[in-house]
Amino acid sequence: METHTEKFKIRLGLFVAGGLALFVLAIFIIGKQKNLFNPVFKLTTTFANVSGLQVGNNIRFSGVNVGTVDNISILNDSTVVIDMLIKKEVQQFIKTDCEVAIGSEGLIGDRLLIITQGSATALKVRGGEKLTSTEPVETNAIMANLQVTSENAAVITDQLAEILIKVNGGKGTLGRLIQDTTIAENINQTIINLKKSSKGLDENMNAAKDNFLLRGYFKRKAKKAEEKKKDAEDKRKDDLKEKAKKNKK
Repeated sequence: METHTEKFKIRLGLFVAGGLALFVLAIFIIGKQKNLFNPVFKLTTTFANVSGLQVGNNIRFSGVNVGTVDNISILNDSTVVIDMLIKKEVQQFIKTDCEVAIGSEGLIGDRLLIITQGSATALKVRGGEKLTSTEPVETNAIMANLQVTSENAAVITDQLAEILIKVNGGKGTLGRLIQDTTIAENINQTIINLKKSSKGLDENMNAAKDNFLLRGYFKRKAKKAEEKKKDAEDKRKDDLKEKAKKNKK
């Protein structure tokens, strides 16, 4: 009987010790998450809509968790006040012109606050100061915009389909141009005629150059073109010399 009682006491003692150990571990984990064991300072900000943000959610600065949301209270019908507990060690990096935005951990993760980086010339924040905020974009608004975009794309697709059907049926200028072989042949013939006219014009110009009445005109024109080319070449050489002189200086 005494042996059975001793075993029971041993089991009870082990159970109590295990429970206390789990309790202490839970307090340590929760305290670490809530920054209960680290020196902190408080900042505040306001939003018109917190989009599901809750007390205890993380606060990030430069991608690092630096604090937690301490309290959320409704000031009036258009303002929600958020108290933030930030680690004292990062106070030197947070400036008065930093802004607070609401984000999420991944696409469907918990909400969190994101403190943006401030300018190098701004002053360091002090405990209890208020930071400006950037209102979040609601998921419903994003979905509504996507819905409008999808509807517009559907309308454009239907219109393109109608145009292609008309073109394939030979309707309209483009449809007749593609489907009517007569128009295509006429265009080809016009191009051939233009090539012939261009060739004939070149022959006439060559003949005019050989004509003794116009030979002087073409020679003067060629001489002017040569002089213009020479002047441009001389100017380019002068520019290069001037640039070389400046580089030596």
